[in-house]
Amino acid sequence: MTSTPLDIPGWTHVYSGKVRDLYRPTPASTDSPAPEGTMLVVASDRVSAFDYVLSPGIPGKGELLTTLSLWWFDTLDDVPNHLHASHALLGTGTDEARALVPPEVAGRAMLVRALDMFPIECVVRGYITGTGWLEYQESGTVCGIPLPSGLSNGDRLPEPLFTPAFKAELGDHDENITFERVVEIVGADDADALRSMSLSIYARAAAISESHGVILADTKFEFGRDAASGEIVLADEVLTSDSSRYWDARAWHDGGSPTERMASFDKQIVRDWLAANWDKTGTPPELPDEIVERTAARYRELLERITTTA
Repeated sequence: MTSTPLDIPGWTHVYSGKVRDLYRPTPASTDSPAPEGTMLVVASDRVSAFDYVLSPGIPGKGELLTTLSLWWFDTLDDVPNHLHASHALLGTGTDEARALVPPEVAGRAMLVRALDMFPIECVVRGYITGTGWLEYQESGTVCGIPLPSGLSNGDRLPEPLFTPAFKAELGDHDENITFERVVEIVGADDADALRSMSLSIYARAAAISESHGVILADTKFEFGRDAASGEIVLADEVLTSDSSRYWDARAWHDGGSPTERMASFDKQIVRDWLAANWDKTGTPPELPDEIVERTAARYRELLERITTTA
C-alpha cells in the first residue's frame, strides 16, 4: 500500500492523491454489489511532505488514519458527512457494510457517497507555527491576516483563523488564498458556510483533544455537496495525523523551547528531518528507518490517546 493503487475486483480506480486512492464500483460487476453513487476511499501507507510523496511509506499508516477518521466522524455525528449510511463507524456495523469493503483493503478503506467536492482546503489555525510563523516574523501576519505583536513560535492565537487554500493538482503546491477569493470561487453563501463549519468543527475538536491531553494546533477540512439534497457535507479524512498538527499538552505548557513545546504526534518528524537533509530541489531523499519507526510510533500513540476515554 505504498506505491501504485491496488487492482481490486469489482472496483475501478479513478484517482490517486498523495495518500488516498479512490475507486468506484465497476459497472455490472458481480464482485462489488455497492449501491450506485458509492465510492471506496482507500488510505495507503504513503507519506507526503512539502507536496512530495516520500519513500518508504509508514507501515500501518493507512489503517491508523482510517481508524482515527472514523472515530472523529462518529464523535461529530451531528455534522453531515460522506460515509455510506450503513458504514461501520467503529468496526462493529452491519454485515452489509462489512461485506462491501473488499478484503484487500479491510481496515484502511471507507465506503462513502459520491459528492461534488469544493476545490478549497479549509484550513483552521489555532496556534502559530510552520509557514504561518515564518510569515508572521516577516510581516506580522498569517495568510495576510494581521496579528498582535510579541507572539512566539507555538503560541496560541487570540482566536482561531480560517486560512483557506486552493487545492492544487497532484505534484503542484496548494495556493493560500484570501476569503474574498473563496467567495469568487464558490460564491458568498457557500464561502460563509465553509468558514463557519470549519471554525465550529475545529473548536469542538480542539476541546475534545485537550480533554485527552493533546493540543490540536491546526487542521484542514474538505467539504463536498450532496447532489441530491444540496447539503454541504464533511468529506475525505478528518482530524488525522496527516491533516492536522497535534502536540502534547503538558509539553506545550511546560516546555522551555519551541521543540519541547511542540512535541508532535503527526508527521512533523518527517518534515523536520526532510528540512534538515534536503534543499527542496530534485528528488527527495529516502527516509531513514529510524525516522519511519518514530513516525509510526507517534501515529499509534495519538490514536490511543485520542480514542481512549478521558
